[in-house]
Amino acid sequence: MESGMNLSGITRLTLKVSAVALTIVLTACGGSDSGGGQITLVGAGASFPSPIYQRWFQDLGNSDPNLQVDYQSVGSGAGVERFSQELVDFGASDVAMKDEEIDKVGRGVILLPMTAGSIVLAYNLPNASNIKLSREVYVDILLGNIKKWNDPKIEAINSGLTLPDTTITVVYRSDGSGTTGVFTKHLSAISPEWKKKVGEGKTVQWPVGVGGAKNDGVTAQITQTEGAIGYVEYGYAKSAGLNMASLQNQSGKYIEPTFESAEATLGAVALPENLRAFITDPEGDNSYPIVTYTWMLAYSKYDDAAKAQGVEKMIEYGLNEGQKVSPELGYIPLPDNVRQKVVEAADKISPDYNITLK
Repeated sequence: MESGMNLSGITRLTLKVSAVALTIVLTACGGSDSGGGQITLVGAGASFPSPIYQRWFQDLGNSDPNLQVDYQSVGSGAGVERFSQELVDFGASDVAMKDEEIDKVGRGVILLPMTAGSIVLAYNLPNASNIKLSREVYVDILLGNIKKWNDPKIEAINSGLTLPDTTITVVYRSDGSGTTGVFTKHLSAISPEWKKKVGEGKTVQWPVGVGGAKNDGVTAQITQTEGAIGYVEYGYAKSAGLNMASLQNQSGKYIEPTFESAEATLGAVALPENLRAFITDPEGDNSYPIVTYTWMLAYSKYDDAAKAQGVEKMIEYGLNEGQKVSPELGYIPLPDNVRQKVVEAADKISPDYNITLK
């Protein structure tokens, strides 16, 4: 033993080092008691609601510095996978989880529709705004049966528009996507040919086109490619300044993707008790044909009581203040009866907290 260092000195040094190491480990693990009671929640999933979720969580963190939420936009497929593996505190998906997926999650699953929006067919065609597409035509474009913008079938329903002899480039999602799931479910509902040849799902084998990752990737691809058309969430197309086609609905009317037409669609749909509603081909003269709820995925049980409260506070903020900013970001505020159903489901997460609607 070196001079000047006795046994008690070594013991005190060891205790200090151990205390520092323990502090580092607790900080790295995001312990809920670190930082004076600060809670950090991590979520991952759909890119469809990412712009509004990022806004909510930033505003929430500003109003309550002790509750911080980190949301990672990775696509619905990856989000459900991470949630099922319990790698996150919550997930997000544009397609509600199926029974067999829910059964694999030991802690239980609560599905919460937190916002809604339209899926649009955005296109890049200078000097040709307000294009109308019939159900037959947009299915044929996506199947690769219609290859040029001046195809007679497109011209027949767009009298007065001069359409160019430009090749159509279909842009689709290359990742596992709830937006793809919703969109292909609609296509399968309106077209037996699509249902037989391609079908529905978060990933499908697209007959033609080029892929882009997440909603922002598809939007960028459309923006960069003259003649392109692809499916994205309304807010992304609006933010990028892209043209959006008016689509023929079940009643035969051509409907622009607007806030009002999306609201009309939601108004025609009754949300069941399990909060899983698939709007494949809505009725109503003024309904836009492709509208979906998007779900937040929470666990029924959280081992950390403080974290459970944090999840409920996050949901409460989204149901109240969050709905007020929905329109400016291109999303549809939830009807009051839907908000109430979400509260009834979410209030089971923490026995120590009650969500209040304002």
